[in-house]
Amino acid sequence: MKLFSTIAAAWQNFFRKRRVAWLNAQSGSEEGHIHLSPAGTVAACVSLLLILFIGVLTLVAYTPVLEFLPGYRTEATRSRESLIQHVIRLDSMERVMNDMLTYNRNIAMIMAGKTPVVRTIVSSDSTRTSKILVMPSREDSILRAQMEGDGIYSLERSATTTRRSLRAEIELITPTEGLISEHFNIEEGRFGVRITPQSADRVMAIDNGTIIASIWTPDEGYQLTIQHRGNLVAHYKHLSQPAVVVGQAVRAGELIGYTATYGEGETPKAFEFELWNNGKAVDPEGYIVF
Repeated sequence: MKLFSTIAAAWQNFFRKRRVAWLNAQSGSEEGHIHLSPAGTVAACVSLLLILFIGVLTLVAYTPVLEFLPGYRTEATRSRESLIQHVIRLDSMERVMNDMLTYNRNIAMIMAGKTPVVRTIVSSDSTRTSKILVMPSREDSILRAQMEGDGIYSLERSATTTRRSLRAEIELITPTEGLISEHFNIEEGRFGVRITPQSADRVMAIDNGTIIASIWTPDEGYQLTIQHRGNLVAHYKHLSQPAVVVGQAVRAGELIGYTATYGEGETPKAFEFELWNNGKAVDPEGYIVF
């Protein structure tokens, strides 16, 4: 009974209000007071913590505040590159499987004395097989010889002519002067080229466009993203300081920043340049003469 009485007294004492007053330090007179209980104080602290937790959770969920954290942005970039590599591997596996299925079907048709099917490449990245049987003819053989040879219908000549005309039509400008130290290679995770400048050099826009992003990360420094014509998006990485702002329109050859260096009088950092066409990374050397 004594234990229960002690617990009951402590419980009543927990909810009993206390008079908290504040006095004048000089005169000793009471200037104000408030009645508080231990239970009310605990409830107020829990409510304050709950409000702070809900506020922080709402801020993180509905605002881009995490974009300003350097470590978070680096991890997001790595996740994006890893996702792109997985998509490329899946597409390659699909191509290999389609090639194997086409090969097996052609072998079966040859054994049955039929003409193999012809593989046609559609506008997407994947390859599919056509079920239409193509009978060999004299005209087809002549056209095949012309396209595989050195004549005016040569595929190799057409590709070279198209590339030259495309360069002449777009007239992209080299972003900065220097030597290419690493070339474009998706299999190794390089989605652009790396240029080693001789010193802290100017970085220029390759074509007319609009600045759509300007971010900073500890690994890549300042990075500018410009939307150019023809669905081309260019990423300029490792800049010391951008000379443009988001939303600004730039012209071909206009100064947008400078390449970064490790310190005063030291060697410059490698400048990275990526070029994306319709959401896919492309080799910048196919569009720009460095």
